[in-house]
Amino acid sequence: MAKKNRKIVKYRRPLRINIGMIIFTLIFVYMTFYVYKYMTREKVQPYEVTEGAIVNDRSYTGLILRQETTEYAVKSGYINYYIREGRRAAAGTAVYSMDETGEYSRILEESEQAQSLLTEEDLINVKKALSAFAASYSDVDFGQVYDLKYSLDSMVMEYANFNSMSNQEMLAEQMQGNLTQAFTPVSGIISYSVDGFEDFDVTQISEAAFDRSQYSRAITRAGNLVEEGSPVYKIITEDNWSVIFPLSEEDVSDFADKTSLTVRFSNQDMNTDGDFSIITGTDGQSYGRLDFDKYMIQFIADRYVDFRVIMQVAEGLKIPVSSVTQKDFYLIPVDYLTTGGDSDQEGFNKEVYSEAGTSVMFVPTTIYYQTDEYYYIDTDPDEEIHAGDYLVKPASSDRYQVGPTDSLQGVYNINRGYSVFKQIEILAQNDEFYTVQKGTSYGLNVYDHIVLDASVVDGEGVLIYQ
Repeated sequence: MAKKNRKIVKYRRPLRINIGMIIFTLIFVYMTFYVYKYMTREKVQPYEVTEGAIVNDRSYTGLILRQETTEYAVKSGYINYYIREGRRAAAGTAVYSMDETGEYSRILEESEQAQSLLTEEDLINVKKALSAFAASYSDVDFGQVYDLKYSLDSMVMEYANFNSMSNQEMLAEQMQGNLTQAFTPVSGIISYSVDGFEDFDVTQISEAAFDRSQYSRAITRAGNLVEEGSPVYKIITEDNWSVIFPLSEEDVSDFADKTSLTVRFSNQDMNTDGDFSIITGTDGQSYGRLDFDKYMIQFIADRYVDFRVIMQVAEGLKIPVSSVTQKDFYLIPVDYLTTGGDSDQEGFNKEVYSEAGTSVMFVPTTIYYQTDEYYYIDTDPDEEIHAGDYLVKPASSDRYQVGPTDSLQGVYNINRGYSVFKQIEILAQNDEFYTVQKGTSYGLNVYDHIVLDASVVDGEGVLIYQ
């Protein structure tokens, strides 16, 4: 049987397009791209506007100067005081006595009253001093500890000494002339803390006066042996006192027009106003001078004082510094504003040109800000008013060519899901926040939502994805 030739031809199946797979693939690619863009896009963080206040103040350490005179021991001996620290004494009042033999001190120690403890009132005053120190203490200024030590030494000395002095006249008679008393030369307030600044004058001020590493003061205790001519107390003759403090260049600029400042003494929990002036020290540096006519007695044992100058207290809407940006606007004279013929929309009459000639067209316009002279309108190219256009004044033939611009500070409001510029008027600021005026015509309201970081938004009309 003859062998047959068989030619096998491969069958090609017709191309079948699966429309469902194509659509699924396109959707998958789209979703992948969208997710990638979403994941890599910088998120816009919102911030809710709240009411608040910013208190701007600056901290200083000042040198206290008073009208004070140092008095010296009239002779050598053991000293005993008659007047408490911080008490006022008339001229000719016995302040202390000098006991050459020490007998007077021995009699006091043996007396029953000399063994008395501090009274309850004395202990309360000591506790108040410790509480005030604890409230204002800072590790940055450890020198405050020494100030406290001096103050407590002075307080305990006067309490312990004068609680045992009710029979001082009787004891003095027993001394039979071995006791020498000293009297105040003038009337004034007595202090037993002597530090060498008693004769210091404001004209001598320099940076060296604030070097507290070299500062020391002495408090002579009752019963101590004192050499003739040694400083034993000082008398302050006026209630007026001054605080001198160093100024930076920024301080000089900010305080240049000030004649008074409000200060807070934190260790006394007290605010007060002082007359202010700027003086020049012997080193050519600028120093502030605050003059007071009250509260001197509260600082009688102090030479240096920490305080804060309260610069500004501003209440309004509180917004982050990062939310603030700037935007340019066209300036349009206020008397060019008009309303549409059959509506209450505000806008301007724009001069337009065609083959038929020149005509005027009303253009509704968003106003962003207003001064006594100008309205601020958007410079966006998509708007209908551009630089070079002519606007026609209502009921007049006067024309104004659009061109001059000015910038405003503001934030992006996102209440509607897209960015809208809102102008702000800054009242005060610190490193993190501004306080801005509330209730303005074109500004913000409390509880508005704004962009936390304005740098991530590229202008107005941007859809916000949070």
